[in-house]
Amino acid sequence: MRTLPLGERDRREMLAAIGVSSIDALYAEVPPSARREGLLDLPKAMPEMEVERRLSTMAARNVTAGSAPFFIGGGAYRHYLPAAVDHLIQRGEFLTSYTPYQPEISQGTLQALFEFQTLVTILTGMEVANASLYDGATACAEAVMMANRLTGRKKTILSGGLHPHYREVVETYGRFVGFRSDAAPPAPGAREDLAPLVDRDTGSLVVQVPDFWGELADASSLAQACHEAGALLVVVVNEALSLGLVRPPGEMGADIVAGEGQSLGNPLSFGGPHLGLFATRERFERQMPGRLVGETVDSEGRRGFVLTLSAREQHIRREKATSNICTNSGLCALAFTIHLSLLGEKGLKTLARLNHEKALQLCERLQRVDGVQVLNRAFFNEFTLRLPCAATPVVERLAERGILAGIPASRPYPDRAELSDLLIVAATETTSEEDMARLEKALAAVLR
Repeated sequence: MRTLPLGERDRREMLAAIGVSSIDALYAEVPPSARREGLLDLPKAMPEMEVERRLSTMAARNVTAGSAPFFIGGGAYRHYLPAAVDHLIQRGEFLTSYTPYQPEISQGTLQALFEFQTLVTILTGMEVANASLYDGATACAEAVMMANRLTGRKKTILSGGLHPHYREVVETYGRFVGFRSDAAPPAPGAREDLAPLVDRDTGSLVVQVPDFWGELADASSLAQACHEAGALLVVVVNEALSLGLVRPPGEMGADIVAGEGQSLGNPLSFGGPHLGLFATRERFERQMPGRLVGETVDSEGRRGFVLTLSAREQHIRREKATSNICTNSGLCALAFTIHLSLLGEKGLKTLARLNHEKALQLCERLQRVDGVQVLNRAFFNEFTLRLPCAATPVVERLAERGILAGIPASRPYPDRAELSDLLIVAATETTSEEDMARLEKALAAVLR
């Protein structure tokens, strides 16, 4: 709504109806540190046209990914989206559809989700996938809880290469659900030795491929160590396009794969919405969170689709539910499915190879800058640089020159001084030679 046509009397009636004394009481569960005291520095009332003008001026201060050389990754990547994706997802039957509880009138939506699940299993090398979760971070947390249920254990080990936001979400879930997370320290440029940390109390080990620093590693030996100890291996993938070139987690022995599907079909959009991918082994499917769409036949033998294994406890008996995520990112999953279907297997591999080649070209350029060191041994389309000084001021000075240079490690890790000189940069098929040349020249000038 563009207007709020409610007066003080309306608000009093609504508060009385729900049984609270004030609007502030509605926020009692929000920690004080997360609340804003006082009003924003805005006029209390303005004409509608002036409001639009003011907000447009504020929005114009943003530097968008398409308006400048862009090297930011960290779990959200800029890729080219074919016009057909946006055109198809805006069809009324997709854009306005809701939960397909009634299969007789939801066959199109159900089939699209079924195809999405099929594509996710092919990408990840797993046997079964759900109809999506909210994003990669919640998928990661759900994977840990699922592993706890399957093993009966309450301890999980998190790789130091796991995206720090994912780690924080897992730790938040753990505080309320009742499991312990032991996070290894971040170690960019070094090989983690996580196998000795897995013991008979461990329910799951969570690793990310490629990891937060862009490093690629084979998790096969970790899978073996987990299975010998009765634990499960969770592999996180937050750049779905990498699976067009990198060995899929299923072939590494992963038990559960949690991922972020934003790269395919979904724009950056200032941070969302995103798309959680979740896949596992068939023997574990009854503990899988979210929804599963299955294929069946109707009374006349015709092919059809229905929601399967969507436990009613998720909706009406939450305390007994395996997961309280009882919806999905259906429109984002559809965009993912359309984009991947347009690419096909050959197109996906070609696009993934192009991303890797662009990253190699960028890496070669930036290594020529005095004082810059690349920490990675192997990477897909993202890697970590060590600069001769703190990275944050460098990024800010490059932004002043119209270049979005990457993520300083000090932003997700503000308390780790040893990471302050690290900069994580990404290149995709949208990165041009001119973009790379501008970053190389500007970085050399800033560091001089």
